[in-house]
Amino acid sequence: MNKQYSAAPSALFSSLWRHRDLIGQLSRQEIIGRYRGSLLGMGWSFVTPLLMLLIYTFVFSVVFGARWAGLEKQGKAAFAIVLFLGMSVFSIFSEVVVRSPRLIVANSNYVKRVVFPLEILSVVQMANALFHFLIGMVAWLMAAGFVLGRLQPTMAFLPMVIAPLVLGTLGVSWLLASIGVFIRDLDQTITLLVTATLFLTPIFYPVEAIPPEYRKLVMVNPLAQVVEQARMVMIDGHLPGLTQLLLSWVTGLALLFVGYAWFQKTREGFADVL
Repeated sequence: MNKQYSAAPSALFSSLWRHRDLIGQLSRQEIIGRYRGSLLGMGWSFVTPLLMLLIYTFVFSVVFGARWAGLEKQGKAAFAIVLFLGMSVFSIFSEVVVRSPRLIVANSNYVKRVVFPLEILSVVQMANALFHFLIGMVAWLMAAGFVLGRLQPTMAFLPMVIAPLVLGTLGVSWLLASIGVFIRDLDQTITLLVTATLFLTPIFYPVEAIPPEYRKLVMVNPLAQVVEQARMVMIDGHLPGLTQLLLSWVTGLALLFVGYAWFQKTREGFADVL
């Protein structure tokens, strides 16, 4: 096999390090381009999550009168705080995965450039998703400090909880980006699956609300594990469970390497199809 298309993990890390400047440049272009021409510009990256947080608070706490077990004393808005955190974590996955099937097709001009590292396109999408996640977390911290009256010191463990999700999502992105070159309507299916995954992940409801006979089945979902651990460190003030955290890391790394290997194995056929 051509060395350029090596599927070894060492080749992945080498490529990311070697093209780090290009990744940074394309990431900045992606983020700036998203808001180019808009009235508030990049201000929307902060206004949007703040506005969504206010909407969640009104709809779920005022209209539906929803409560989250253990946070009744913090008032109606506590449910929105819990919900927004789960949605923010899920957005790292959804924002990247939904766009992945058309990632190579939309950048077909890069395919025939032998020297261009196609694998970094998924990394650029992830950098964009993480940028908006961080902005959303700033809004969340402001709201959580006000509504809950405290910020937990265990918040420092959030990167350790989120990292497996980032790694696994990258692997899924490479897999879908490759398949999307050959199956053009894959994006329609993925959009439906991501929507289904949103409701099958305990974001709008606590795990305790799931009937016991289905609870283990729902928690097989890696996203469910990450969302629960994020709430554990950000809201409950507990350290993430070692077993669950280890499982998340193993799953994330497995998806990362499998997705990258598949991408490298199939990329030679991209130019013929495009």
